[in-house]
Amino acid sequence: MSRTVTIEPVTRIEGHARITLQLGDQGEVQDACFHLTQFRGFEKFCEGRPYREMPALTARTCGICPVSHVLASNKACDYLLSVTIPPTAEKLRRIINLAQITQSHALSFFHLSSPDLLLGWDSAPASRNIFGVMRQDPALARDGIRLRQIGQTIIETLGGKKIHPTWVVPGGVSEALTLEKRETMLKMMPEGLEIAKRTYAFFKTLVPKFKDEASNFGTQDTMFLSLVSPEGNLEHYDGFLRIKDARGHIVEDMVPTWEYERLVGEAVEDFSYMKFPYYKPIGYPQGIYRVGPLARLNNADSCGTPYADVALAEFHMLQESGPIASSFHYHYARLVEIIYAIEMMERLLKDPDILDRRVRARARSNRDEGIGVSEAPRGTLMHHYKIDDDGLVTSVNLIIATGHNNLAMNAAIRQVADAYVDGNNLQEGMLNRVEAVIRCYDPCLSCASHAFGEMPLVIEIKDATGQVVNRLRRG
Repeated sequence: MSRTVTIEPVTRIEGHARITLQLGDQGEVQDACFHLTQFRGFEKFCEGRPYREMPALTARTCGICPVSHVLASNKACDYLLSVTIPPTAEKLRRIINLAQITQSHALSFFHLSSPDLLLGWDSAPASRNIFGVMRQDPALARDGIRLRQIGQTIIETLGGKKIHPTWVVPGGVSEALTLEKRETMLKMMPEGLEIAKRTYAFFKTLVPKFKDEASNFGTQDTMFLSLVSPEGNLEHYDGFLRIKDARGHIVEDMVPTWEYERLVGEAVEDFSYMKFPYYKPIGYPQGIYRVGPLARLNNADSCGTPYADVALAEFHMLQESGPIASSFHYHYARLVEIIYAIEMMERLLKDPDILDRRVRARARSNRDEGIGVSEAPRGTLMHHYKIDDDGLVTSVNLIIATGHNNLAMNAAIRQVADAYVDGNNLQEGMLNRVEAVIRCYDPCLSCASHAFGEMPLVIEIKDATGQVVNRLRRG
């Protein structure tokens, strides 16, 4: 007798979604779907607005990673202006982006995912959270809070506020860095790096304990998409698009970001409001790829900072050959990127030109189309605008990092469900593992949709007639 298991909402992610598992007559998993249930309307209601409003408007898609949208949007506006921003402005933009990556990765690892790693997949839901982590390992919890605080303080120091800063503007930034602010940020770097290195060393001791999860958490063959620097190194702010296949062969390299439409198509399905991007030359759904920290480290030849390069070498040792395939190792990749981000912020802050007063290029619109691409914490973020002769927006396309991973997330929950879910003996811990593989991707559904309110977790098992035969409720 076939049944449907519904997990709603998926917990410890940013935003709301549900997962459905279709079970066969013998309790085996026949299908699995990740549903984003809220509608995203930003692309439509931005039409008719002056293009200079786009950074402030699109930043409101999310309160967790608004800096990422501010940067991608302003890069699209730079393109509309046909300007090259001053070198110091680019460095300052890089710093605020790296601060965003630091605080967001810290939130993902310490607050959302570490409860599973420390307390266990089968632990009680009431304690499987950051408060449980505080009781289990107070020092680790404090490190997570402090590391996120450092990232947010840098964002506030540069941008004027932690959420939705307006300091980044078309043509550069609105205000040069002062010596006092630079010294304030530099003082935090040694502590931040020490926390990042300590957490990374701790996580390495956990990795051997999760070999089974590493073998079953989203190991499907996919390509990997990210930005790389002109030298092929780790890049978060600018650069070129690179795609590697599941064997590690470069499929596309040094593709200018304004050519992204040649690479990326977008499909839709009737079970989700989130689009399904795919690699166009292969087609849908075979053109599945992943983005984010796992993809960035798989694609990068090196990081370019001392401690991060050592960590990158150790990251590649997780697998004998080829790109690191397991989505479980997104956690590992985030910790490597935190180390890199802090090292690079310190390097940029010590740059002798960082206090230069020339931080903005001014112009009117000189193109009718602008494309901005940067690396958000969760992956490659694309903003594409078209404007009319009056500078009013006529078309907007936002390809969100979480959207890029949509095909991969759906494949991952099917793999985890096949490995762990027994429909004849349903346990909370089985379903938590299905949720946990989504947490590996750290999806930001606030970016891919817009939700309001609170929803409890309800798991229902129904028989073929639709009758509820079992129900688990959380919240």
